[in-house]
Amino acid sequence: MTAKTLSNAQNLQVLYEDNHLIAVNKRPGDIVQGDKTGDTPLSEIVKEYIKKKYQKPGRVFLGVVHRLDRPTSGVVVFARTSKALTRLNKIFAEKTAEKTYWALVKEQPPKTTETLVHWLKRNPKQNKSYAHTKEVPGSKQARLVYRIQKRLDRYILLEIDLHTGRHHQIRAQLAALGCPIKGDLKYGYDRSNPDGSIHLHARSLQFMHPVKKEPIHLVAPPPTGLLWDLCL
Repeated sequence: MTAKTLSNAQNLQVLYEDNHLIAVNKRPGDIVQGDKTGDTPLSEIVKEYIKKKYQKPGRVFLGVVHRLDRPTSGVVVFARTSKALTRLNKIFAEKTAEKTYWALVKEQPPKTTETLVHWLKRNPKQNKSYAHTKEVPGSKQARLVYRIQKRLDRYILLEIDLHTGRHHQIRAQLAALGCPIKGDLKYGYDRSNPDGSIHLHARSLQFMHPVKKEPIHLVAPPPTGLLWDLCL
């Protein structure tokens, strides 16, 4: 394990942990699971945190349940046992987990609140999804509800309830609405954020604990920064 991984583990923002699962607040730029970049994933950082805190010998089990895009921040849950992983996978597959996001946009949405339904088609070569108003071959239905949560001087904070979990869903659907997320160059925003992040944050996650069978409600503070601070 590298010194950088150890340092990241020490700075990890843990939102919830018990013997069955652990939830952390992902920073923009972190990858949840290893990819071709070779960068240390969040999963390894969490493993190092568990290993150090509980002085665990050998390898630490950690199951990846869901992911967030690299430039996005917010709640990520991992399973600490295989039993919890199986049950959490079922909870997410059956869409009983309630996911709420915050997004900052510059353009005024057409309505104060609205349900958006599109058909998303992914282009793997571009790592991008395209939103269509009607079903096209290879597309999947995507559904979300947005609400205007707060108006800032130059930006609008949207709160979004995600009803399906498609690739780049919120980014693609808001772009199709004419409201690309601040910093999201890939989906039509006019400039990137200096740190490569986008102003999309997985604000909260609610689900039934896979073992204890009690409701869990996780809320992640947004990253530090003037705009996010104004949203609180």
